[in-house]
Amino acid sequence: MKLWGGRFNTGADEAASSFNSSLSFDKRLFMYDIQGTVAHAKMLGKQNIIPTADVEKIIEGLEKILADIQGGTLIIDGNAEDIHSFIETELTHRIGDAGKRVHTARSRNDQVCLDMRMYVRDEIFKIHVALLNLLTVLTDTAKAHVDTIMPGFTHLQKAQPITLAHHCLAYVQMFIRDFERLEDCRKRVNVMPLGSGALAGTVYPIDREFVAKELGFAVITQNSLDAVSDRDFCMEFAFCLSLIMTHLSRFCEEIILWANDAFAFIEIDDKYATGSSIMPQKKNPDMAELIRGKTGRVYGALTTLFTALKGLPLAYNKDMQEDKEAVFDAADTVLACLDIFIKMFATLTFKKDKMYAAAKGGYTNATDAADWLVQKGMPFREAHEIVGRLVLYAIDKKKNIEDLVLADLQAISPVFDNSFYAAVQIETSVNARNITGGPAKAATKKAIQYAQKFINKKNT
Repeated sequence: MKLWGGRFNTGADEAASSFNSSLSFDKRLFMYDIQGTVAHAKMLGKQNIIPTADVEKIIEGLEKILADIQGGTLIIDGNAEDIHSFIETELTHRIGDAGKRVHTARSRNDQVCLDMRMYVRDEIFKIHVALLNLLTVLTDTAKAHVDTIMPGFTHLQKAQPITLAHHCLAYVQMFIRDFERLEDCRKRVNVMPLGSGALAGTVYPIDREFVAKELGFAVITQNSLDAVSDRDFCMEFAFCLSLIMTHLSRFCEEIILWANDAFAFIEIDDKYATGSSIMPQKKNPDMAELIRGKTGRVYGALTTLFTALKGLPLAYNKDMQEDKEAVFDAADTVLACLDIFIKMFATLTFKKDKMYAAAKGGYTNATDAADWLVQKGMPFREAHEIVGRLVLYAIDKKKNIEDLVLADLQAISPVFDNSFYAAVQIETSVNARNITGGPAKAATKKAIQYAQKFINKKNT
């Protein structure tokens, strides 16, 4: 049944009806549509806009529809234009004329906005749970690897020694920001639009605050035109999801590199790798590659929303129907990626010896050598020049800096003495950086405490 057929002499072309319909994807909103309609019906009865007896029939009918959908005895399909039409038609079929009263004082325009806000609000909760699980796995890994030394990189070249804990805690900070961004986004999602009508509100004496309280909304919208036109909350949500995927993708890129034999820092569990149909020796990091690839889908959702909204006049336009598939797919993708990443990362085997050997190579302690010279009173730029020459000499001799004999060092600068060797040990290099945010063991333990405190607070 069409909710708008009275104006038309003929029915829509079959292809046009199919093209116009959103039921195939917005049917996932059925629970929110029913919850919103129940709250709306209660308000209509409370305000004496429709009879109390009809309200009771409406609520009982909607509760049975919900139970039947969830129980699988009512399948959402057919010729309905959208989930709103499907629910209302089914309700009217079951309870008669009382069902025809349920749409009093509302439009599908404010109805769909309500459903989408409730959906996004719940998805934020699910993603928050997943992010806390991820933060827990990363923090637990950091706790276990405070002393696991590895090279840090810039430009994908070995730069300075750090620890695996320090590396994991860098991503902890990224995902904490993601969590907080979603918290802030939720404030703008949690605004109740029902009562805005098609665009200009309603003449009925409705109680919007009552509906907001029934549905757990913090506040109500303040302009009916804006309320039915607003998809900022969808775009902001998609942006938050895009950043989560950016961070997952970056870490997946590193996992892919670390699993490569050129690095050999990790072994991916067999459950989260695949093989080759032709090369028997292959073990491919497909889960990490897929997450990296699926990032583009989430970026695409954000681009879809920007493009759909960029030229729309107020108020509602059918273009806005395109928000749903984009948001649904982005949320589904992020939750799936978080789930598989957590499982994959939790089962990684870290090859400490390979990481340590890599940190020892590549002259990652060169900065420490320069800092030692500065502590001897030499200007940093001069120290930088001298250590650069020292590295060239070591490369030529195929030795590490700390393996050069004192005579070799003093041939480059007479400032060098035996105390230099302790200063450029890899362990010294890491633990000397005992500042907030640094890789030293003491600083890392504080960072772990910070992360654990955040996790505990958000889990309460």
